[in-house]
Amino acid sequence: MTEENPPEEPQPPKPGSMRFQDADSTKPREPTLAEQRARRKALAEEQEREAAEAEAEQRAATRRKVMIGSGVTVGLVGVVAAWYLVGTPNTVNAVCTDANGVVQNDEYCDDAYIASHGGHYDTVSGLWIIPYGVGAGQYRYNYGGTGAIGTRVSGGSFTKPSGNTTVKTSAGKTVQRGGFGISGKSGGIGKSGGS
Repeated sequence: MTEENPPEEPQPPKPGSMRFQDADSTKPREPTLAEQRARRKALAEEQEREAAEAEAEQRAATRRKVMIGSGVTVGLVGVVAAWYLVGTPNTVNAVCTDANGVVQNDEYCDDAYIASHGGHYDTVSGLWIIPYGVGAGQYRYNYGGTGAIGTRVSGGSFTKPSGNTTVKTSAGKTVQRGGFGISGKSGGIGKSGGS
């Protein structure tokens, strides 16, 4: 009979030696208290960073919306202001003067008065001409000037204003209307068509 070798007992590791772990049978150790604290701190920092990024993105989106809204508002205000400026006629005072620029009675530049005295409007000179009777002479409007009857007109221009301008005499009679819907056609004696 042969003697069997008894099983060998595991030897305690020698100092300075390394043991290898088997991945199938080894259980991971529990993290230490310091490792647990470090993990919690890293997780909290990550959550704070994500929250700060989300808040920054939300502020940027709000800022973009405000900027777009402001642009639309500014554009709309500009359109309304332009419409108001175009739609609101300027008013200019018309002063009737003779050919020498001396202020005369408003009736000498009135279509009905001129027609009733056999007068007419001369398109070449831009003057109303009354050939005979009371007020015989040549007359025209000064636009924007001032002065009393018998004195020389002060300021203004003898060029008829165009576009969006309403022209009124000192008596309040409208000679030319401005604003939307104006045809711009001239009448027989220099009147502007109106609406």
